[in-house]
Amino acid sequence: MPPTYRLCLTASEHSARHIRRIVRSLLAEWGMPELTDSVELAVTELVANVVRHVPDRRCVLLVLRQTAGIRVEVSDGSRQPPCPRGELGEDAESGRGLLLLGAVVDKWGVAPAPGGGKTVWFEISGYS
Repeated sequence: MPPTYRLCLTASEHSARHIRRIVRSLLAEWGMPELTDSVELAVTELVANVVRHVPDRRCVLLVLRQTAGIRVEVSDGSRQPPCPRGELGEDAESGRGLLLLGAVVDKWGVAPAPGGGKTVWFEISGYS
C-alpha cells in the first residue's frame, strides 16, 4: 500500500499554514520535494474553501503518494460542489481559487464523499 497521511480537523484561518508544513515534510520524506510549491498552493486553496463555504468547517485531509506523484483529497460534509466563477473584474478580491488550482495541478475534480458531502481532489505528477 502506498504511503498515506490522513488528518481530521475543524479548519480555521490558521489551518492552511499548519497543513503546508505537514505537506512539505511528507514530500521531503517521500523524496518529492520538487512538488512542494504546487502542492502547498493547491492544498491551501482547498482548505480555504472549507473555511469559507462549509458551515461546520470540519474536513478530512488525505495525502497519498502515488507511483508518479501525489494525490490530495479534502472531504467535508457539505453537498455544495465548488463552482468556478466566470468572468471576474480586475479588482475582484476573491473567486480565483479554482482557476489557480487548475493552473498548478495536473487534474482535479469533485466526487461524492462516503456518508454524504463531497471530496475535492487533485493530482500532481512528479518530474523524475
